[in-house]
Amino acid sequence: MEIPEFPNLIHYAIPFFAATVFLEVILTVKVKLEDYQFKDAGTSILMGLGNVAIGLFTKGMVLSLFYLIYNFYHFFEIPFVWWAWLILLFAEDLCYYCFHRTSHESRFFWASHVVHHSSQEYNLSTALRQTWSGSFYSFVFWIPLILIGFHPVMVLVQMSISLIYQYWIHTELIDKMPNWFEAVLNTPSHHRVHHATNPQYLDRNHAGIFIIWDRLFGTFEPEVEKPVYGLVKNIETYNPIKIAFLEWYHLFKDSFTSKTSLINKLKYFIKPPGWKHDGTSILSSDLRKEWEEQGSRMN
Repeated sequence: MEIPEFPNLIHYAIPFFAATVFLEVILTVKVKLEDYQFKDAGTSILMGLGNVAIGLFTKGMVLSLFYLIYNFYHFFEIPFVWWAWLILLFAEDLCYYCFHRTSHESRFFWASHVVHHSSQEYNLSTALRQTWSGSFYSFVFWIPLILIGFHPVMVLVQMSISLIYQYWIHTELIDKMPNWFEAVLNTPSHHRVHHATNPQYLDRNHAGIFIIWDRLFGTFEPEVEKPVYGLVKNIETYNPIKIAFLEWYHLFKDSFTSKTSLINKLKYFIKPPGWKHDGTSILSSDLRKEWEEQGSRMN
């Protein structure tokens, strides 16, 4: 099978990212008359540049591993044709949904994903605040596509397309898209919910491109009240090194210093963020239910 040449789309998109962040700064300050948090945006941009630099290595590593799996075994010979790309669009997005949801439900994956949620602001620069560690292991969610028979190059290209799509939804300058668009695709409104710490918004709207997965699997929540961004317990620093690795430090500390069984020590990696072996911490989903129950009793 002849393999077409594909550029690294993320690298080609960097000038576009820079231009649109600059434009959003102007619109936010001049039109909405609000201050743009330049320290926060600068940290996000540094995190993004670090992610790109690390990606020069990890993308080669992932591509090599995908080739190894693909050459060892795959079910079908899927060609580089339009219908294959259409199927891959939905299949890759489902893989992304599984990855993204797991990143909120397993602390091992949350330790890298927390970086993206660490900003208390929500703008285009927030989209650039990316992990420095996640790309070393998050690729496992896309291996099923390789086993089905999608070529490794196709999978990596579609993964890049998904990330580029998700860039524009990190903004407050767009309120709502048309109803048909909101029903099918991920939008700024849907993704603002995902980044919010409001009790009813926690661990919702994990979509990449299509919001249909959240609607199908019961994780959809519409934007009603104004979102409050960040983490349930925020990381009060602009230091990119701390942001990149602080949760990893806390994860290993909680696991190795806890006086409990080996099984419970391992559970710190598997269970959701906030889980403790002695039951002293409430899981985010349980916390949301408790707050909702308290709110209904007050009303």
